[in-house]
Amino acid sequence: MTAESRTPPKETSLSSEDLARRIDHTLLKAEATREHILRLCEEARTCGFGAVCVNGRWVSTAAEALHRSGVRVASVVGFPLGADTTRAKVAQTKEAIHDGADEIDVVADLAAIIEGDTRYLLRQLLAVWNVCRSMRPPVLLKVIIESAALTAEQKILACRIAEQVGADFVKTSTGLHPAGGATVEDVRLIRETSQRYKIKASGGIRTAQQALAMIEAGAERIGTSAGVQIVEELRAAGR
Repeated sequence: MTAESRTPPKETSLSSEDLARRIDHTLLKAEATREHILRLCEEARTCGFGAVCVNGRWVSTAAEALHRSGVRVASVVGFPLGADTTRAKVAQTKEAIHDGADEIDVVADLAAIIEGDTRYLLRQLLAVWNVCRSMRPPVLLKVIIESAALTAEQKILACRIAEQVGADFVKTSTGLHPAGGATVEDVRLIRETSQRYKIKASGGIRTAQQALAMIEAGAERIGTSAGVQIVEELRAAGR
């Protein structure tokens, strides 16, 4: 475990370039076309984003467009409900990695979290983790817990499961749940629960102020569809 993962960053003075490297430039709309995905990838190259995050159908397109660019490709699994069977999530993970995904953002089973079914959660997430770790190099795993839809106790339970599994990141939200997206309070709670994973704040982050507040609270990554606007906002402020 690195010092970076143990200590929540307090970097509200981040430059636009530094912030860009922490952004997963995201497009998960059902109506997204190949043209939209290619534009997303070009924006990621131009702005220097750390990754793009796309639906499984578009992983191969993004991987080809970003070949040797240094921008990573993340794919969602079990998105957005998290209610897929373990077999389905494993199959989606394998296909995404085969198509070029460097990172997997898997939605945890929300009903299992609410019911406290730790055995089911562990078994399912370990199955996905095993696929990710069987790759060379290993593929990063982010576990989406849909924090806005959970009580504090349920959030802590979900984080503990992610910790046990060995997830690289806990991700706050899909961005599509009616309960809402990321909050500073949830990021702080996720960080306080464990130091053994990193945090991706995602859902409703549309301004530089919001992004920097999430990072100050403990997030290492920002998932947003507004990455271009956020970076331009910082640049306009001389950052």
